[in-house]
Amino acid sequence: MKRLVSTLKNIWHIEDLRTRILNTLLFLLIYRIGSYIVLPGVDPTHLKQSAQEGILGLLNMFAGGSFSRASVFALGVMPYISASIVIQLLTIAVPSFQKMQKEGESGRRQINKITRILTVVITAAQAIGYLKTMVPAEAVLVNTTLFTLSSVLVLTAGTMFVMWLGEKITDKGIGNGISIIIMVGIIARLPLSLFQELTTRLNGAGGVITFIIENLILLGIVMFAILIVQGTRKIPVQYAKRIVGDKQYGGVRQYIPLKVNAAGVMPIIFAQAIMFIPSTIGQFFPEAANQGILASFRDYTSVTYNASFAILIILFTFLYTAISVNPVQMADDMKRNGGFVPGVKPGRPTAEFIDQIVSRITFPGSVFLAIIAILPSLAMKAEVTAGFAHFFGGTSLLITVGVVLDTLQQIESHLLMRHYDGLMKTGRIQGRTPVQTTAVQ
Repeated sequence: MKRLVSTLKNIWHIEDLRTRILNTLLFLLIYRIGSYIVLPGVDPTHLKQSAQEGILGLLNMFAGGSFSRASVFALGVMPYISASIVIQLLTIAVPSFQKMQKEGESGRRQINKITRILTVVITAAQAIGYLKTMVPAEAVLVNTTLFTLSSVLVLTAGTMFVMWLGEKITDKGIGNGISIIIMVGIIARLPLSLFQELTTRLNGAGGVITFIIENLILLGIVMFAILIVQGTRKIPVQYAKRIVGDKQYGGVRQYIPLKVNAAGVMPIIFAQAIMFIPSTIGQFFPEAANQGILASFRDYTSVTYNASFAILIILFTFLYTAISVNPVQMADDMKRNGGFVPGVKPGRPTAEFIDQIVSRITFPGSVFLAIIAILPSLAMKAEVTAGFAHFFGGTSLLITVGVVLDTLQQIESHLLMRHYDGLMKTGRIQGRTPVQTTAVQ
């Protein structure tokens, strides 16, 4: 406790860090206030409550409840995330985008500009679908055509404003702006979920002891998720020694940190999108939806649903890792900079060696990711309330753990830069190191 107080004092004494933290809190306060401002012309008492489960519930969690409230920030940063994923895939598949990515700062600015334009297009399209599905006619107090046009503009402007807040948090705050906004949206629902779970237990469904046990299990799952996020396999890289004048270059050993879960949360997102297809089909065929295989896939706690979900996550983990980790490029960059893996020939043998290591560590990583993804369903099977069960695993848990680790690492770097102690006695906090060869150059 004494060390915690001392660390907080050190953080407050660093003027730059104090200013960044206060700026971050201010921007987040603006975001949370905006999430409660309802679209003009909407009566909130007539809004649908269908955004509490399924993929709509996931979107509502990421938006901090704005989605179900028909807020001006209802779409949040999800259109920007979708646009970023599309651009990321294009940089892998389209040569012109690959060229832009290799052009340094100018290429990065051009890619950011294209991403913003695509975000506006995706937001406008999603806004139209959102208004038709989530805002019933009886909730609209003005002319329908006027309401649709004005709301599309407001929702698009709201998403762009949230993007701007995220960029300000990155520039003027403690970094990772978009990720912090998503995390705050998730965490904002935790107090209410905890209260609902406690109320349920106090009303006879297990009592306080069961509630305490649930929270201890949740703590264990968070620790398990940290192991998945932090897990790395370090490949040693030796650089050739060069003497230029009176200075020596190279001759040191560094490491390529290959993540056990290099794909992050993307496999869960992709698998979840596919798993909601049967539910969508069931909306068009109500009679068939309540029987047979469609009925099994509509039950998120069924064995069929969770087994299929886990298999898809494992497959998508291998696919996304194969796309995002390029052993050939890593081997070429290493050879170009005079580096080599001890005991392995440079060039193609090095690429094959790295590919073999990636394949070996991806399988356990994909299995652990699948386990984390289906834990909320297992929690609901154990009679945990749906809102609280979402925090037992899945995308929300992985995002929260990753962002918290990155934020603590940012704070710790400010402390160490000014010769203060770090946040931990046993060593430095490690963030989510990306898999890039530049990490060892």
